[in-house]
Amino acid sequence: MIIDNHPFEVNDKGHLVIGGADAVELAQKYGTPLYVYDVNIIRNNCKAFIETFDKMEVTAKVAYASKAFSSIAMLQIMKQENMCLDVVSEGELYTALQAEFPTEKIHLHGNNKSLNELRMAIENDIGCIVVDNFREIELIGRLLKEYNKQMDVLMRVTPGIESKTHQYIMTGNEDSKFGFNLNNGQAEEAFKLLWNHEFIKFKGLHCHIGSQIFETDRFLIATEVLFQELKNWKNTYGFIPEVLNLGGGYGIRYTSEESPISYDIYVKELVTEVKKHVQMLAIPMPEIWLEPGRAIAGNAGLTLYTVGAIKHIPGIRNYVSVDGGMTDNLRPALYQAKYEAVIANKASAPPISEVSIAGKCCESGDMLIWDLPLPKVDHGDILAVFSTGAYGYSMANHYNRFAKPAVVFVEDSQDKLVVKRESYQDIISHDLSYE
Repeated sequence: MIIDNHPFEVNDKGHLVIGGADAVELAQKYGTPLYVYDVNIIRNNCKAFIETFDKMEVTAKVAYASKAFSSIAMLQIMKQENMCLDVVSEGELYTALQAEFPTEKIHLHGNNKSLNELRMAIENDIGCIVVDNFREIELIGRLLKEYNKQMDVLMRVTPGIESKTHQYIMTGNEDSKFGFNLNNGQAEEAFKLLWNHEFIKFKGLHCHIGSQIFETDRFLIATEVLFQELKNWKNTYGFIPEVLNLGGGYGIRYTSEESPISYDIYVKELVTEVKKHVQMLAIPMPEIWLEPGRAIAGNAGLTLYTVGAIKHIPGIRNYVSVDGGMTDNLRPALYQAKYEAVIANKASAPPISEVSIAGKCCESGDMLIWDLPLPKVDHGDILAVFSTGAYGYSMANHYNRFAKPAVVFVEDSQDKLVVKRESYQDIISHDLSYE
């Protein structure tokens, strides 16, 4: 039996199965809350992008946006799958170095890169820095001169496209903290600083219009806007882009309300649009870069919880509390994200009523799922929440001093602990006495 619209099965015990492993047994072995990933799904998601480019005979780089979920084990899998890597901090870059990720395939992002972050990137000879503001241009140029090095750079621009997504994850509109605005002359001013720089090798443009996007039309419009600027730069300065980075943001299915398209369709339509404009400009085909994060990790992961308190309010609501919440999944509280779930030890049982899943933090807003259809719920049941592979562990926090959960990878029925559960000693490890 296969769970509707989620890539997991149910075994003959009626238990949820992930990666060939019984989810109930994983909860018993490692405890809850517990993040679990099916590694084969991660690998297949990577291949969906890379193989489509290969079939279309287009030179491309697919960079995993590590903000979705970064750990040494995850980045080792990205290395095995021939992915590049998008990092946005010293911590993410340090993790990549510890995973022995090829530094020439690492790209540094961020709207406020520090001097230390830029030094770390330059000292480790990473592949590219995506420039986000004028201060960065000055800092990068100064540091490269100091180190007597050259480095590839892309310019992040905001094309003025408002994607159909939550305002907190919409990044390509004009009023954005990211990038140079194409419509007010800032991008052209930045171009003049980067073009023919002694140490900066300006390779092309980058844009990212948002996250959890289900249509290709906004990506295609953004591409057209980029080529309008590239046409101007070609005619005025003779600039020919070597790279066009069209970002990420490809949507995944969280609930039955969402219908994502297959990843190969995004690639095919973007390549077709780029080829059209390349022919019109009569320039060589640039290398196309993409940056999926959620699309790689999101549907490959789920979170397991143990049911605790059950509260019935007659005529109003039934609350089912679990041993996690906004400390391991901040998205519902942050921007009202929705999820689906099943009772892992009763995965084949039909629903009989609706319940609302409450976290255990001391906050009324710590609610994971409202009005979830489930079979009869009992204390000690294992709840499995789907599609938590992105922005679950990476946004985990210590509110109420809860420890961060463990992370387990499962591949071909073999489970492996890849992130240890925090101890209470870990939580206080940086506290200092005042006595």
